[in-house]
Amino acid sequence: MTKLHIFLLCIAIGACARADITPGSLRAAAGYSSARRGYSLLVMQHDKIIFEDYENGTGRGDTHKIYSGTKSFWVAAMLVAANQGLLTLDDRVSDTITEWRDDPRKRNITIRQLMNFTDGLDPAFALHQDRFPDRDAYAIRVPLVAKPGSAFTYGPSHGQVMVELLRRKLAAQGATPYKFLVRKVLDPIGIGPVEHKEDPAGNPLVATGFKLTARDWVRFGVLLLHNGTYHGREIIPAALMAECFHGTRVNPAFGLGLWLNREAAFPGSRDPDIEDTLEKKWQQEDWNNVCVAKGVPSDMFVALGSSYQRMYVIPSLDLIIVRQGENAKFSDPVFLRTLLGR
Repeated sequence: MTKLHIFLLCIAIGACARADITPGSLRAAAGYSSARRGYSLLVMQHDKIIFEDYENGTGRGDTHKIYSGTKSFWVAAMLVAANQGLLTLDDRVSDTITEWRDDPRKRNITIRQLMNFTDGLDPAFALHQDRFPDRDAYAIRVPLVAKPGSAFTYGPSHGQVMVELLRRKLAAQGATPYKFLVRKVLDPIGIGPVEHKEDPAGNPLVATGFKLTARDWVRFGVLLLHNGTYHGREIIPAALMAECFHGTRVNPAFGLGLWLNREAAFPGSRDPDIEDTLEKKWQQEDWNNVCVAKGVPSDMFVALGSSYQRMYVIPSLDLIIVRQGENAKFSDPVFLRTLLGR
């Protein structure tokens, strides 16, 4: 039996799995989160909030930074643009970013590689800083540090090139990437404009910057859980939404802006602290057999931000969990197994 067959079998089994989510397991998970400077914990199952808790001086209406959880919102905007025919995920970036056409190493990079961080670009973590008058212009000039497709180089450079590509695609419509995201994604799911970061040129910081309440973030989770449909309204076609859930050879645990738990289905899987792994230089990161949490359904996917901001979505359990907090040591596997009663 091949690894693919094992995975499909595990998915089928997982779809029938039952979690022992009880008032006690929810309280225990809330206690674990709160003790680690957790602010918000919201659990939604079957489209109903079944648990909500706010700790450490925060309340339901408070917004918090979701850090890299921001990335998946911009992926959604790109999928909407693809549905409108503005682009396809396998288009060459150089077809739009014409500055790359004469670069023999960059000219064949695809939009998909930008979105799954396998384009080979230097991560350019300096882009997180506010000193750049034009982040997009800087990102376009970032050098390659690896052959496209050969490495996973997590960082903000990819998103800034991606949003510059989207900006150029939208220019004929007189729209900006942020306004497009609001009109096509955030407004339809009831979030509306959000606090975010822009440079003096008006370019949004794609890698981070959004501030959301737990209730707003879970709205986006509903969209993802229902394969691009929100309360009966299609925002993103399911076939395009499915593109987010494919890992790569160099990092099976990362799709398009989302972290995947699929390796949990296989013997020998590992669930290291993903944030700790990302603190290493990209050359030292090991993504072989990595999952978010062993003992948790392998169809789970996660929007993951620094300081342990999390939105977990588990389709086989029809479950969404939002956790927000401030930096303190936190374990995804311990938290999830506690909440699920495993």
